[in-house]
Amino acid sequence: MGKIIAIANQKGGVGKTTTAINLAASLAVLEHNTLIIDADPQANTTSGLDFNPEANTRNTLYEVLIGQKKIEEAINDSHIKFLKVITSHIDLVGAEIEMLEFENRESVLKQKLEKIRNQFDYIIMDCAPSLGLITVNALTAADSVIIPVQPEFFALEGLGKLLNTIKLVQTRLNPKLKIEGFLFTMFDNRLRLHNQVVEEVRTHFPDMTFDTVITRNVRLSEAPSFGKPAILYDAMSTGASNYLNLAKEIINKDK
Repeated sequence: MGKIIAIANQKGGVGKTTTAINLAASLAVLEHNTLIIDADPQANTTSGLDFNPEANTRNTLYEVLIGQKKIEEAINDSHIKFLKVITSHIDLVGAEIEMLEFENRESVLKQKLEKIRNQFDYIIMDCAPSLGLITVNALTAADSVIIPVQPEFFALEGLGKLLNTIKLVQTRLNPKLKIEGFLFTMFDNRLRLHNQVVEEVRTHFPDMTFDTVITRNVRLSEAPSFGKPAILYDAMSTGASNYLNLAKEIINKDK
């Protein structure tokens, strides 16, 4: 049965989409059947994997959530053999309003994923930088959550709020939800503040912080504009190597 991992943080610009794309691609390159779901109306994961959000508006996560399409119909092939994609579109904003009338509205995505999770080893979900109904759906469906954290003071401030939200989801909707780990992104070893923040979080959450750290890397920033994960854009780059290490760390944890 596939493991479902949500990538979540209500703070924007911390590397959620970069992590979702590159972790999913790395798992696929390591020959694990992987599905990536773009659960963000901004559709950055969609365009970052060379899909046009405007062209593909009838088989996206939106249609699946409101019941217009079966989830199987929304699964697309990617440029990587073992990687499949469910795309997003700006219409996904409307799904939050339409789903308000649904019974068990927080569990819609979970019910859909139950039908296909056996087809995959890993299902990675890129969540929006908010704690709205779609993100709650993702956390309700997930087995675990990866929290990307920029090693800066303001990023740490928001962690408390997110941990409270996760606790609420665990209490009311998904008691099996675990924190897969805090993942430091955009790390610069030359900055004393970055080193201090990493050290502080590792001291407070020793079992909840990944050994792998994602360093600042130009190739990681460039790759989405070419519709590719870093491993296809420049396999020798530091960014590609970092995310491969993260994928291996997650795989080893699951053994």
